[in-house]
Amino acid sequence: MNLKDLQRQIREYVPYNEQEEKDKNTMLKYINDFDNVLTRDNEYGHFTASAYTVNKERTKLLMIYHNIYNCWTWEGGHADGEADLLGTAIREVKEETGVQNVKAITEDIFSLEIIPVNGHMKNGNYVSGHAHLNLTYFLEVDENELLKIQLDENSGVKWFKLNEAAKNSKDYWVKENVWKKKLNKKLKGYK
Repeated sequence: MNLKDLQRQIREYVPYNEQEEKDKNTMLKYINDFDNVLTRDNEYGHFTASAYTVNKERTKLLMIYHNIYNCWTWEGGHADGEADLLGTAIREVKEETGVQNVKAITEDIFSLEIIPVNGHMKNGNYVSGHAHLNLTYFLEVDENELLKIQLDENSGVKWFKLNEAAKNSKDYWVKENVWKKKLNKKLKGYK
C-alpha cells in the first residue's frame, strides 16, 4: 500500500456526519499540500491509526490507560511512514495490550477524525502541539486473551462495557463527538 492507495481509501469513505465530511476534505487537502504526512517529521500534523477494539459479542471495548494523556483511551499510534493504517492499528493493539490475535471486522475505515494534540513531553523531549489525522479501524479480540501493559506507553489495559467507555475518557471533544455520537452508534449497524 502507498500514499495514493490511502488517499483513494479516504476519498471513497462515506462520512457518517458533518464532522467526518469536513475532516475527510481536510485530510485530502493535507495529502495534496504536504509530502510527509505519514511521518512525525511533519510537525503540523500527521496520520495516525486507532482501533475501536471490541470483544466477539461486541458488548465490551478494550482500552488502555495512556501515560501521556493520563486517561483511558483507544489503542493507536503513528503511521511512521507506513500507508497501511489498518496494519498500524492492528500492530498497535498487539503492542499496547499484549494480545496476539486481532481480527479486522472490516478492512475499511470505520471512522475518521482530526484530533488536536497538546504540547507534551515524550522521552524527555518536548513535542509541540499538532494534529493527528486519525483513521479508526473496527477490530475484534477474544476478551479471554491475556492482557499485558506496555509500560513505556500505558499503565493499564482493561475491558469496559460499551456504555462505560466514554465515561472514562477525559478529553471532552473525543468523549462527546467520537465515542458517544459516533463510534458506539456505528457499532449497532455491525451486529
